[in-house]
Amino acid sequence: MVTTYENGCFLLNGTTLVLDDNDASAKLSAEGFDGVTKEQAKENTICYGILKAHNTSDSMDKLCVKFDKLTSHDITYVGIIQTARASGLTRFPIPYVLTNCHNSLCAVGGTINEDDHMFGLTAAQKYGGIYVPPHQAVIHQFAREMLASGGSMILGSDSHTRYGALGTMAIGEGGPELVKQLLGQTYDVDMPGVVAIYLEGKPKKGVGPQDVALAIIGKVFGDGYVKNKVMEFVGPGVKNLSADFRIGVDVMTTETTCLSSIWQTDDEIKDFYDIHGRAADYKELKPGKVAYYDGLVKVDLGSINPMIAMPFHPSNVYEIDEVNRNAADILADVEKKAKVSFGDKVEFSLMNKLKDGKFMVDQGIIAGCAGGGFENICAAADILKGKFIGNDRFTLSVYPASTPIYMEIVKNGAAATIMESGAILKTAFCGPCFGAGDTPANNAFSIRHSTRNFPNREGSKVQSGQIASVALMDARSIAATAANKGVLTPATEFVGEFNKYKYHFDSAIYKNRVFDSHGVADDSVELQLGPNIKDWPSMVALTDNLLLKVVSEIHDPVTTTDELIPSGETSSYRSNPLGLAEFTLSRKDPAYVGLAKEVYAQEIKRREDVPMEELDNELVKAVKTIKTKFSDVNSSNTGIGSTIFAVKPGDGSAREQAASCQKVLGGWANIANEYATKRYRSNLINWGMLPFIIDEGELPFKNKDYIFIPGIRDAVYNKSEEIKAYAVSESGLKEFSLRLGNLTDDERQIILDGCLINYNRVK
Repeated sequence: MVTTYENGCFLLNGTTLVLDDNDASAKLSAEGFDGVTKEQAKENTICYGILKAHNTSDSMDKLCVKFDKLTSHDITYVGIIQTARASGLTRFPIPYVLTNCHNSLCAVGGTINEDDHMFGLTAAQKYGGIYVPPHQAVIHQFAREMLASGGSMILGSDSHTRYGALGTMAIGEGGPELVKQLLGQTYDVDMPGVVAIYLEGKPKKGVGPQDVALAIIGKVFGDGYVKNKVMEFVGPGVKNLSADFRIGVDVMTTETTCLSSIWQTDDEIKDFYDIHGRAADYKELKPGKVAYYDGLVKVDLGSINPMIAMPFHPSNVYEIDEVNRNAADILADVEKKAKVSFGDKVEFSLMNKLKDGKFMVDQGIIAGCAGGGFENICAAADILKGKFIGNDRFTLSVYPASTPIYMEIVKNGAAATIMESGAILKTAFCGPCFGAGDTPANNAFSIRHSTRNFPNREGSKVQSGQIASVALMDARSIAATAANKGVLTPATEFVGEFNKYKYHFDSAIYKNRVFDSHGVADDSVELQLGPNIKDWPSMVALTDNLLLKVVSEIHDPVTTTDELIPSGETSSYRSNPLGLAEFTLSRKDPAYVGLAKEVYAQEIKRREDVPMEELDNELVKAVKTIKTKFSDVNSSNTGIGSTIFAVKPGDGSAREQAASCQKVLGGWANIANEYATKRYRSNLINWGMLPFIIDEGELPFKNKDYIFIPGIRDAVYNKSEEIKAYAVSESGLKEFSLRLGNLTDDERQIILDGCLINYNRVK
């Protein structure tokens, strides 16, 4: 089905694979490529060509990338623009699209959400951007329809910024990376590895893009096969996939932890651009005659069956038929894994979903950048035609990804078919994907064609005793389950026919409603600031030494950004740094905020030149122990802050707030065995937090212990590979080692200055 290979490979003429083994040279020679080296062939990937065209450094090993366009939504753009303003922003130097698809409901928090939207509109007017009003389109669909172009690069402040199927290399990062682009700076990264995703065959009837995506994620996530690499989709199977199908697979590549994705393009993609009135933006992309890839994932499309990602991760993948055959065992395994994350905080059971041997589902959702595409919805309508979801517990909601898609399914009758089945058709909104819409009942089981199924992504609150489950499935199998009144059903059991629907894009919808400055800034416009929109608090430069208190210790295999800063209703406070910080780790470690604040209160006193001997008793005792070895420690040279330990933090969203909330509460570092994604580590760095790495094994400290790091400023400045630290206890100091990993010179300076805002002010 999906196979990975230990070695890299050569791709000849876009079709023939030659594995990088002892026979590779002979095979290359036999194909007429005698003497071609790996280094030469690496330059013939699609990825290499695009990165070379956007690299501003004199080295292809150390990239300094400038993007063509930027895009953000309404729980990220306020913070980004506020950060850029504090750093001297006067106008948007490249097209910057502000969409409103996350805080669209404007139903909680008083005026908060609509205040953010008005900030976005006035910012687009003032600085020369593009503003997409709420309910018009989800961020990624608008980008596909209006922004993507062959060979270009887009940077977005959402982790699912992926437009590779259309020939655009797109990357999702935290807000500070967009700030850098707005200020004329660069995205600095080592040349990533490139992995060939070699497609062959043709999907069977009833199998959709989410099925293919989940099959790939299930294979490559666990061992990090494509982590921080670029996935390049090639091979003879590509031509057998429609543009919508490719888009549906592509958007889910984020869940592999890859850096970005890119696909070979053809007439199918040319037609996509033609339909959207942008024929000039199409560019044929394909590897050179001989291209080398650092890894190979072979995907036999014809062998993939309808898939389901069981709670609570997109990589927890099974075939739907397998779940139906072995439901009791699989549900028991999910319950066991949930126990690791939730402990005794909630009563969690899935066994009651089995009724008369059938797995009963409570809710279906087809939505957002992954599920709300035209072909997905039309296929769902074909399956639902003449069927009824019933009047018991099961519900179904469908969210088209944009108003033009909504308009077209109204015109072709798919909308009527869906609503006749008892399903509800809603506007373009990302809410179901992050816990702000269609929250199910406690202990309900929801199947969704969306992007993630982390704990709480459906909107429940563990701290309040609430928990529901999300499983990821393709729209087709969700519709088949709905047609079967909630009995888990793969779409391959659908005996009818899928119709061929022609898509017609109505450009007037955007032309009549979206504000487009066409790059012209208007200085006379005043930003509209609501009472919840707050500036970032002041932050200080890194001190000579650090005294850190561990205020949370997390031993889950992976800690998601949803656990670091929850999504859902907390999103309304994304424009209020201190207000949002109150929710930090609230669903994972409710004691964190209080402990962090206690430590930060001592740091504030330190900044006011209060001697360390006059701080709280616990800290004074720690300082007394430290001074037995480091007698010069005092308030002027030693910062006081908090830190957390997590095994592997940062999987999931690009949200910078996962780091900034720790920072504004006095956090000065994270300590981890590894970081789940580059984007989370970048967020830490851009907020002046030290991304420490410690070797796996027994920790030399525990929660609520103090850690002293002498000479940390010099260690950062001098690029020290090993950094001495000391666990502080009543019995003395226990030495251990920390590392920071690779940092660019600019990243080191950002940490030294205290954060990206300070760095730019100094510049």
